[in-house]
Amino acid sequence: MKTRITELLGIEYPIIQGGMAWVAESHLAAAVSEAGGLGLIGGANAPAEVIRDYIRQVKAATDKPFGVNVMLLSPYADDVAKVVVEEGIKVVTTGAGNPEKYMDMWKAAGIKVIPVVASVALARRMERYGADAVVAEGTESGGHIGEATTMTLVPQVVDAVSIPVIAAGGIGDGRGIAAAFMLGAEAVQMGTRFLVAKECIVHQNYKDRVLKAKDIDSAVTGRSHGHPVRCLRNQMTREYTKLENEGKTFEELEYLTLGALRNAVMEGDVNNGTVMAGQIAGMVSKEQTCKEMIEEMVDQAETLLGHK
Repeated sequence: MKTRITELLGIEYPIIQGGMAWVAESHLAAAVSEAGGLGLIGGANAPAEVIRDYIRQVKAATDKPFGVNVMLLSPYADDVAKVVVEEGIKVVTTGAGNPEKYMDMWKAAGIKVIPVVASVALARRMERYGADAVVAEGTESGGHIGEATTMTLVPQVVDAVSIPVIAAGGIGDGRGIAAAFMLGAEAVQMGTRFLVAKECIVHQNYKDRVLKAKDIDSAVTGRSHGHPVRCLRNQMTREYTKLENEGKTFEELEYLTLGALRNAVMEGDVNNGTVMAGQIAGMVSKEQTCKEMIEEMVDQAETLLGHK
């Protein structure tokens, strides 16, 4: 399964772990990289020095390539953008915005820049500004989402740009990887499957909620005010949806979600917290190490693609 992405990033398998806020810290990133994929540290809203510490922890745990996801809406984005240069990071993915203002600095430092995009227009723009690849993320993914599905978005982005495309959203096993390759992607990015990795630090309640999820347990809040977020149904989503249907504004609803992701991930409050997960949560049925997950998925994908 060698592709332009495995060559570009120096990884064994074309599997990238999503930069999930509060979840993608040093233990998970190091384990995914050590298993042959690309582990990512999720910058989220963390201060730059926290990210610096995570970077050094991953370096101490593995000599394999890894990267950092820079959340562009973070108040610390400018500082994190500098830290990745100072710490010699080789790969940066970006989310929630446009990374153009950092491109010159990152490219001068030899960093491979891979923005997450939800449209053909943004993919083309990122290619013009020097992106090395893009992640085309469909609405099936967990967390903040766009509108297009992975099935429709990936081939359109592939046709629109010449740089490699990584598929994300709705991919949870080797079948999803094989499907993404058939759509023209050269790697996949996965988040939800790695939530239940043995090396993942999320609270056991969160893992159990994902493991018990059914196909219909995915909910999207915030569509009415332009901030759609996919998570698993619980008391919080029911209350949010009720108030949203009553016409409450984003500002009026924000109290329901402030700190809610942290409460779910760290404290295990899966009733009132935000349990971010993609639509493939219903496919996730067992805890495994990152190595076991990756090897199982790659073996299945290679069989389906006729590589074995």
